[in-house]
Amino acid sequence: MSNYTTFQDNTTHGEDSFLVRDLGGNNYLDVVLDGVTGHGGGEASRGVADALGDASMGSVDDLLGVIEEQNSEFYQVGGGRFLLTTITAVLCLDGRTHVVHAGDSPFYLVKTDSYQQISGRIGGLMRPGSTKVIGSAESLDMNVEEIFPEIGDRILLATDGVSDNLSAGELVEVIRAAGSPQEVMSSIENMIKERLDGGTVPHQMGGRYRHDDQTGIIRFL
Repeated sequence: MSNYTTFQDNTTHGEDSFLVRDLGGNNYLDVVLDGVTGHGGGEASRGVADALGDASMGSVDDLLGVIEEQNSEFYQVGGGRFLLTTITAVLCLDGRTHVVHAGDSPFYLVKTDSYQQISGRIGGLMRPGSTKVIGSAESLDMNVEEIFPEIGDRILLATDGVSDNLSAGELVEVIRAAGSPQEVMSSIENMIKERLDGGTVPHQMGGRYRHDDQTGIIRFL
């Protein structure tokens, strides 16, 4: 099993959730969810995490099926205005790895000389391919992408409380320099605290610190 750690500060809104499942045989499911503030987001993010924690997970179609079921249930109850949450999930199963996402919670695959960002924002703008959040429409058009990580690569899933206050370049630099996932976690938490204390972020990120819940899963392969 690859080495991982998680971190969460849910004190701002209490609406982030996450899930890490060991599926056996070096297979795993990592999930972060960012509930939409003021729209039942905490209930939605926890509901999806619980459903994925209980579901049989034999293929990426199983993952998609659970998310689609949750979307239908949330939409029926909330009408597209309540019970809303993002999701970014990584499923590693039988030698294949897929990233599934709806909304703007970012995913990074970090290599020694490059990195890949699949979801989230870049320079304050939504990355092309980002989709609507769970619960916002009767039919959910999720983005599914197969990735090809190698031994030694590192991955980060996070909510935008992290990525809105630290740039992709800063996160990648920290991930590359660290000797363990725990070291990454400590560096991210310290950098966010410094930004919070100062009340500002770099000008290209908007200049003002954004108060939000912060959640992440860091995995060293």
